[in-house]
Amino acid sequence: MPENVVILGAGFAGMNVARHLEHDGRRGELAVTIVNRENYMLFTPMLPEVASGSIEPRHITPPLRAILRTTAFELGDLKGVDLDARTVAVTKRREGGEATLPFDHLVVALGAESSTHGVPGAEEHSFPLKTVHDAVVVRDVTITSLENAAIAMDEDERRSRTTFVVVGGGFTGVEAAGELLAFLRSASRFYPHVERTDIRVVLVAGSDRLLEQLSPALGQRAATMLASRGVEVVFSDQVASVDAGGLTLASGRRFATRCVIWSAGERPSPALERIALKRSEHGAIEVRPDLSAIGAPGVWALGDCAHIPKPGGGAYPQTAQHAVHEARRLARNLVAKVRGEATRPYAYRARGMMASIGAHEGLAEIGGRVKLFGLPAWLLWRTYYLGQLPGNDRKARVMLDWTLDFPFPQDIASVR
Repeated sequence: MPENVVILGAGFAGMNVARHLEHDGRRGELAVTIVNRENYMLFTPMLPEVASGSIEPRHITPPLRAILRTTAFELGDLKGVDLDARTVAVTKRREGGEATLPFDHLVVALGAESSTHGVPGAEEHSFPLKTVHDAVVVRDVTITSLENAAIAMDEDERRSRTTFVVVGGGFTGVEAAGELLAFLRSASRFYPHVERTDIRVVLVAGSDRLLEQLSPALGQRAATMLASRGVEVVFSDQVASVDAGGLTLASGRRFATRCVIWSAGERPSPALERIALKRSEHGAIEVRPDLSAIGAPGVWALGDCAHIPKPGGGAYPQTAQHAVHEARRLARNLVAKVRGEATRPYAYRARGMMASIGAHEGLAEIGGRVKLFGLPAWLLWRTYYLGQLPGNDRKARVMLDWTLDFPFPQDIASVR
């Protein structure tokens, strides 16, 4: 009889575990089911380009049933996990009711959600950038701001409508700021009363540099490149509050704006509360080096919802790039466990670091020696992630989006 494997979550981590199990497992060895609350995988690294209109939303949402060959799919929300009975309860999203899935191995890849860290007003008056719906909302809000700026009679009102603040100096915040500025300047040509020079994009970083997961030199170069394009970067200042009229920093500095994009933090999925597993101080599932959960035989965790120890101390960063590599190791370890073989610890050997900063620019450091900036680094970054995007049809659609983005102005239709 095949052993039942249930995977919770179909992001970078869960989806790649399923695909590796399909490849590594022998026929009849495993019966794999993946559970997800949407019927697609969201390719999160390209979300800022959806928000700017450079990529169509559906092009980064490959449907699960088209990606997977032998893995069963259950559309629903996690209701609970009984570790003793070894069952997963799922609330079906479309038709109602509940499904009970037995498991021999459970893979938890539920990811994380945006967190405002309790900043007053941030939950009500800022816009997260974590889901495809978030990206569509951000695009709609920016276009609406331009429409209102074009008819504003009061100068202060017009200025607040053309000021946009991005909170967070990580990958999403940096790329969103760069993409947003390029989109707004391109779109301003359609608004006679909005000049390119009226557009103001501010990036607020809580620390003293950008992209802390990369080297300090690359972080500084990212700040320089953004500033040269016109993005105002604010370092070492925390958000004190957000309201309907703008954002106030801990230093007392205030920005009057109607659009605050929040990418300053994440927290593990609240669905983890339904699984009785040991958690870290930040709420992530604690796992051993081989990605098996502590105190729960047959349970594994990876990605944004897992605290994965690094050799020598600390934990691996929760990025899409790591999730891809973790998935390969977890799938191999799970198959090894089924076959009675030894598992191996997850270890990541960095071959280089790179990041996109939006608007066809990026930066990369390869092998600690070769450094690329601008368009060549952007192409390298996109080549890597394009290779990770499931489905040749999705790859072709994204490539076409990028190609059309060069000669044509941004589309300003708001269709939400």
